[in-house]
Amino acid sequence: MHREIFFISDSTGITAETLGHSLITQFEKIEFETTTIPYIDTKEKAQQAVQQINKVYQQNQQKPLIFATLVNPKIHEIIATSQGMLIDFFRTFIDPLESELGLKSSFTIGKSHSMVDFEAYKNRIDAVNYTLAHDDGIRINNYGQADLVLVGVSRSGKTPTSLYLALQFGILTANYPFTEDDLQTQNLPAAIQPHKDKLFGLHIDAKRLQAIRNERLPQSQYASLRQCQREVNEIVALYQRENIPYLNSTHHSIEEISTKILAITGLERKTF
Repeated sequence: MHREIFFISDSTGITAETLGHSLITQFEKIEFETTTIPYIDTKEKAQQAVQQINKVYQQNQQKPLIFATLVNPKIHEIIATSQGMLIDFFRTFIDPLESELGLKSSFTIGKSHSMVDFEAYKNRIDAVNYTLAHDDGIRINNYGQADLVLVGVSRSGKTPTSLYLALQFGILTANYPFTEDDLQTQNLPAAIQPHKDKLFGLHIDAKRLQAIRNERLPQSQYASLRQCQREVNEIVALYQRENIPYLNSTHHSIEEISTKILAITGLERKTF
């Protein structure tokens, strides 16, 4: 099965995409093709979007799904005339909130992604800068400033997880890769030993690790299944021996890994 989706917003469209994707993941047997149309902030742009939606309907004879976040009621009315099935998240939730709170919404476009809280925004930027400067074992002398130090073998997902934690939650995250020499000693490297209470380990299945490494250095010893299996076994043994909390990242998204880390460590996000 195949279905067309439009994410439409009078701002960035990020909220419509996020909420819409959360819903369509529950329909695994359908192949969705998505189109995002942000900044629909004039009647002319809204009418052009309607024409685009109607064209898809005429081609497929199926109503495109429209996930929208539209603050302007006039823009909403125009989009509602299309031949698509419209789900406007603001209309779904704002009305009952107004009723419960006894107040009318301000109807301000772009509020959810604007710099409303400058302190939270600064925390995010500072965290990203710190994380970039302390990626992959760089500048280990500054680990004392870190909220968290991710450890693991090469290509186990440390860098993207570190950046997500920094950008989304304002967590000062460094990461340190265990080399073959580190694993052979069977002890924590001296550089991270003083920061043991900040360590969190990432673990990955050997076959998945092999596939990732093979994309980078195909047919190398580094990417061989035997090498990957040995490193995975040794790193898990080290985590257990040193009582380092760890998580298998193989079947989890970066978002899931990051939120699980916060739940396990008890770290508090600094961005909200």
